Amino acid sequence: MNWQKRLWRPESSFRLMAKLLQVNWLYVLLICALAGVGYLALYSAGGGSAKPFAGPQAVRFGFGLLMMVLVALLSPRVLRWLSVPIYLLSITLLGLVLRMGHVGKGAERWISLGGMQFQPSEFAKIALVLALASWFYRIDPVRMGNPLRLIPPALMVLLPVALVLKEPNLGTGVIIGVIGATMFFSAGMRLWQILILVAPIPFLGKFVYAHLHDYQKARIDTFLHPEHDPLGAGYNIIQSKIALGSGGMWGEGYLRGTQGQLNFLPEKQTDFIFTMIGEEWGYAGAVSVIALLGILVLGGMLISLRSRNQFGRLLALGISVDFFMYCAVNLSMVMGVIPVGGVPLPLVSYGGSAMLTMMFGFGLLLSTWVHRNEKDRPTSDVAE
Repeated sequence: MNWQKRLWRPESSFRLMAKLLQVNWLYVLLICALAGVGYLALYSAGGGSAKPFAGPQAVRFGFGLLMMVLVALLSPRVLRWLSVPIYLLSITLLGLVLRMGHVGKGAERWISLGGMQFQPSEFAKIALVLALASWFYRIDPVRMGNPLRLIPPALMVLLPVALVLKEPNLGTGVIIGVIGATMFFSAGMRLWQILILVAPIPFLGKFVYAHLHDYQKARIDTFLHPEHDPLGAGYNIIQSKIALGSGGMWGEGYLRGTQGQLNFLPEKQTDFIFTMIGEEWGYAGAVSVIALLGILVLGGMLISLRSRNQFGRLLALGISVDFFMYCAVNLSMVMGVIPVGGVPLPLVSYGGSAMLTMMFGFGLLLSTWVHRNEKDRPTSDVAE
């Protein structure tokens, strides 16, 4: 009867059930609400049909939801053990993009996996957060004053940034850099060290602009003067502003947005999905969606603050910053505050890579909540 005991252990089942009860189901409900907004917007983008956008997106979300709950049950020890393999996998995938990637709109960002187009740069952000949280967990914050101890994690950030910029993908490269800098600061990096790192940035603008690709320069020039080419490079942002403005306070009505339904609005299912929401749901609907995004960001920050161990704090913070940067860049882009770039609105824009990697990230965030009461061990015992 020993084999029966091995197959089913009551104490293991009780622990699993206890972890499931510990999951922050309110946060899960908010995630589902945001995905619901995305489904309605994509249904409208498809002309009042679940095909070709809303239906596949719902299937992806269902798979992502299951993955998120399973990841939430993983212990911090398992996540720390997986951090290095996941990071190395992300770097390998970024390298494969440069050798055999799919070219689209002037950039080489996708690879084919099992018949699906996958964007490794999205996965690289989550992998970096996991790797940095694991690294800083093993270092005594007091020793952060030694610059030599910052070289390995700095290289961990610079490597994916360099590979992503090589694609080229400037927007995602900047987001990865911001995530890394935030985690450095939160891990105990000294202010003078941060100033040394950021001091050259204002003086690199001209150098960076000179080495941008032509389409990237066009985006910046269009951002500054969109009216110079209203039917060419400036078309996207001009149509986006028209759609947002036409929504008024309460919107033109669901499935009744003129710019979106008459296909004047480009990329309405991906980059400019929020513009469709603003046009059809108006200012009230747009602000409500922004509020929902803000609640998810703040919820992630609160989970970080509630964690009693360094690994959980940094992990939750990194995921929250990643989600915030997604939202901030996309919303600023469609409103004309920053140049247009290929950054989707998480769980709302159509696309599998961003959806699944963000759901994996939310799983890490919920794992931090489930194991929030685990304390750090003494520094001398941290190395595993």
